[in-house]
Amino acid sequence: MLRTPEQYKESLKRMRPNIYKFGELIKDVTTHPSTKRTIEGHSQIFKIQNDPEYQELVTKVSSLTGERVSRYLSLIEGPEDMVSNCRMKRLMFNLTGTCTGGRCVGYASINALWPTTYDCDKAKGTDFHERLKVWLKKAQKTDITLAGALTDAKGDRTLGPCKQPDPDMYVHIVDRDGKGGITVRGAKTMICGVAAANEIFIMPGGIFKEEEKDYAASFVVPRDIEGLTVVEARHPSDRRDEEEGFDNPVSCGGITQAYLLFEDVKVPADRVFMDGQFEFTKSVITAFTSAYRSAIGSCVAGQGDVMIGAAMLVAQANGLDDKPFRDKIVQMVINNETTFGVGIAAGVLGKHHPSGAWLSDPLLSNVNKVLVGKIPYETKVLAQDIAGGIAETGCMPSFKDLKDERYGKLLKKYLKAKSDAETRVKAARLVEWLTLGAGVPGCMHGGGSPEGAKVFIKANMDLEKKIAMARKLIEQEEKTPSKEDSKDKKK
Repeated sequence: MLRTPEQYKESLKRMRPNIYKFGELIKDVTTHPSTKRTIEGHSQIFKIQNDPEYQELVTKVSSLTGERVSRYLSLIEGPEDMVSNCRMKRLMFNLTGTCTGGRCVGYASINALWPTTYDCDKAKGTDFHERLKVWLKKAQKTDITLAGALTDAKGDRTLGPCKQPDPDMYVHIVDRDGKGGITVRGAKTMICGVAAANEIFIMPGGIFKEEEKDYAASFVVPRDIEGLTVVEARHPSDRRDEEEGFDNPVSCGGITQAYLLFEDVKVPADRVFMDGQFEFTKSVITAFTSAYRSAIGSCVAGQGDVMIGAAMLVAQANGLDDKPFRDKIVQMVINNETTFGVGIAAGVLGKHHPSGAWLSDPLLSNVNKVLVGKIPYETKVLAQDIAGGIAETGCMPSFKDLKDERYGKLLKKYLKAKSDAETRVKAARLVEWLTLGAGVPGCMHGGGSPEGAKVFIKANMDLEKKIAMARKLIEQEEKTPSKEDSKDKKK
């Protein structure tokens, strides 16, 4: 069943309140000022999945049930699914202006565990793949919203999980019930879109060794499970986000980032997909980052599209056309299409896994992550440049001030330009929101840091093969001595 926006919101209302912010328990995430924007953004997915214009893009026929399901709960089974994934992510940023992270990380988590559990079962005789299949069929039928959580607290970055003074710095298994169920403790930090989710897919937060096997855990829990406390992190633009009127663009979404605090949470066997199989943490991390990082270039391209439009709306309100800004707009378009195109290439140039999954090209995916850590910031600066000081400096009266009976008319008088004050301020606020406020996705560190991506690139750039290509072209038979060779000779 494909849910409607109303059914989606109702499912969140029925959940046990366990989300806090500023010391306050958020009783209803659909109406609280800190969370309602992200709910509205995610609800647009449910709106368009029932719209014939978009349904083919945001849904697909499940290979497990034969029914049409949300693409966010589907398996990526070929290059066409990765292309649709990229196009869908770009569309969602076009529609909401920002991240719907309560879906995409969960989507990548499913598609990372699918091949990993298959390989694990083949090698170890476990039944994790079948557990995942049964759970996923149910998730598809009920059309849940699934967030994903990868990042652990980590503690002292110079120490591994087992050497931390506090073992809870990484989510880990503290007990097993003998029936396949586990009890876990620890924290996942800076997790996107949890307030908008029904369930959370937990991933191992690193590549672990045998002595760290209790940290090699993957499972799915309801967001409101007993023992889990969610704390919403503060955003620098919180005051703006919680204002009404055009201070917070009505049709936009909103990013929420949370800390997930697990205090001896009991996870039943049918929701456990990794339980100490440390040998498979590398493959699951690689599969996750490849799927996620190939598509993230589409996210920032989608927001870049909106930034071009928003910046030009301010310019037009000021009485200017596009002529003075054409070079800047061209560069913004180049930026958008660069990350989008590399992501598409990463998806298309992947390969099939024996489980039926399609794995994106990991090298291109990580290249895209590095680009996403740089290029979108240039686009934001260009948007601010075109829009001018009213959008970039933060020096703009609030919605309440413009409506104030005492001085609102005077503010409107002095804020008008080619367009009336309200039109100009709405457009400028959108640019501000996209470039400085809650509309800003985690370009630099979302989905992992650029430096982490570079580590993978360095390990997989196959330098010797490229040197051999050059040697062949100049018909050089002898290998050119490397630094390592020189060192060996000295020894």
